[in-house]
Amino acid sequence: MTSLADRARSPYEDAELYDLMLDGLDFDHAYWARIAGECGGPVLDVGCGTGRVLVRLLEKGIDVDGVDNAPAMLERCRARAAATAKKPRLALGDMRSFELPRRYALVICAFNAFAHCETTDEQLRALKSMRAHLEPGGSVALHMSWPSPRYWSEPDGVPVLELETRDPRTGHRLQVWDTRFKDPVEQRQHSKMEMKELDDDGNVIAVHRSETTQRWVYRFELELLFRAAGFVRWEIAGGFAGETLSLEHSQMVARAWTEGA
Repeated sequence: MTSLADRARSPYEDAELYDLMLDGLDFDHAYWARIAGECGGPVLDVGCGTGRVLVRLLEKGIDVDGVDNAPAMLERCRARAAATAKKPRLALGDMRSFELPRRYALVICAFNAFAHCETTDEQLRALKSMRAHLEPGGSVALHMSWPSPRYWSEPDGVPVLELETRDPRTGHRLQVWDTRFKDPVEQRQHSKMEMKELDDDGNVIAVHRSETTQRWVYRFELELLFRAAGFVRWEIAGGFAGETLSLEHSQMVARAWTEGA
């Protein structure tokens, strides 16, 4: 049995740091706002984290709830949601087996959250859990990175600067470095991450280390998962503007419905 001392720290245990690094990402906000506004009913954000998407939807007057399995992330999301004067239902739960009393016109799973389902069984359980929370005619929308063949051939163990921003409280630079170890057969990526804080002279004054594992899926695999989970219709695009999925695209945006057109 792995002890707490031996267990790799998750990036989701430090919600405030996570927010500082990633809350400013806005590449997908317009998409979620559009489909949430068009769905005609309440929305559930699965893997809502600290509320990067959920809080923006609340601010637009959308009825949205959230579920996440990281207590620290959910606590921060709750505080941020309270600041909007809205009262969403926020629940602690695993996307593979959650049960909520409400049903939704739309369930969203943003920013690679679905990739934390590491086996086919976990993926199916998650999709079935999402489907079970839909109103008749409702839909699920997923966003995942789409690794090209070039991604798998890139060398392992090389730190990659994924993101750089500034801490608004101190003005210090913040950097996210990802050192990846990939298994193309398992379609799995294990990341050793470092979040570095740099002073005005570029000196590293703090380093926060964590590890995480994600499993990627491809178009026809996802179609089979939708079918096995009981969905009857789906669309899979190569971006948030509905682009045709091709090798030139690095994002996969999928939507599946419980009923036909």
